[in-house]
Amino acid sequence: MSERGARRALLVGLLIAASPAGAEPSVAILDLPFRARALRGPGSEVAIAVATSGLLPLARSRSANPAVVEPEAPIAVVWGDAGGAALSLVDGQVTTTLLGAEAVEGLAATETPRGALPGSRRAVSGALSAHLADPRPALAGGPEQAGTLVIRERQPVAMGGDPKPVPVVTTPLSAAPDAAFALRRPRIARLDGKPIVLAVTVAPAGGAALALFAKAEPGAAATPGAAWTLLARSPEQATGPGGQPLKPAAIADFSGTGRPQIAAVAAPDGAGQLQLWALEAGALRLAREAPGYTNVSPGEGEVDLAALVEPEREGAPELALPIADRSAVAILSLKEGVRERSRAPLPGLAAFGLASLGRGPATRLLVGLSDGRIAVVTP
Repeated sequence: MSERGARRALLVGLLIAASPAGAEPSVAILDLPFRARALRGPGSEVAIAVATSGLLPLARSRSANPAVVEPEAPIAVVWGDAGGAALSLVDGQVTTTLLGAEAVEGLAATETPRGALPGSRRAVSGALSAHLADPRPALAGGPEQAGTLVIRERQPVAMGGDPKPVPVVTTPLSAAPDAAFALRRPRIARLDGKPIVLAVTVAPAGGAALALFAKAEPGAAATPGAAWTLLARSPEQATGPGGQPLKPAAIADFSGTGRPQIAAVAAPDGAGQLQLWALEAGALRLAREAPGYTNVSPGEGEVDLAALVEPEREGAPELALPIADRSAVAILSLKEGVRERSRAPLPGLAAFGLASLGRGPATRLLVGLSDGRIAVVTP
């Protein structure tokens, strides 16, 4: 190789070494004719209700090439005082189908069932649902708390004959003696093929902990009300006076081991300590943690400010959530330690929701900003 060729090869090698491994995330603002104040992602109760309500075929699409969103298609839903919209991903683009705000809010009202703590949201998975009830004053300052976690299970109905009401088994669970449940939406997942329910408990001194409930084995409980029991609880973590308790972000197999782990943020309105908890030998163990992230917004304790970024094929999902000051969204791999794969600065503060559409490189993140706009992040 000539000296000139060698210099050129060296220059190309230096440029490649200095270049980032992948393209930087891009951020755009979704064109909506209203300011949004609520966002729900795919699989949420509101998104499923909108997709199956018959609203979408009657709605008007703002896309140049309108796409019909089938009821089973994964959609996100946003709404505000002046309107609502269903958002779907078509050919890499987020398409918008306008909806009436009143219709969306009517469907969203079911998130807080009768008897639930005002302002709370229930979790639904198939025939199973869970919500907080029995409001109580905060044990150590801060927001209101709940005395009861209510688990409801729809039972099978025999086929044939006259229509019959669907029987429902209701199980009320207490946090612990002298403890309460924090205003954190319960989470439903599956462990070893069986359903589990995750909640957050608060002790009299203010320490918060993750509480994992599971259904007892057949024959282990004499009555339906005793069929659910506490499976594991994490160690308590102190919460400052008036500060917010830890908040779950997601439950998924982040490590790729075949068993789900719990991602949560401790001190979410302070230092923002992202934690990953694993169930081992009947106890919740802190596997890893990293500071500088949050999944809460001031005055919005029940919004979802975290979302899974699913792989295109098999593999461990990643977690997207804002950095501590909510000025950017970070995408994190939790498979081996906590590794920030990318970070997307936002044109405003993340405020009322974060949702994910698509999988793998086609993923688009939707972020509700404090000024009512919806940011679209292409990781």
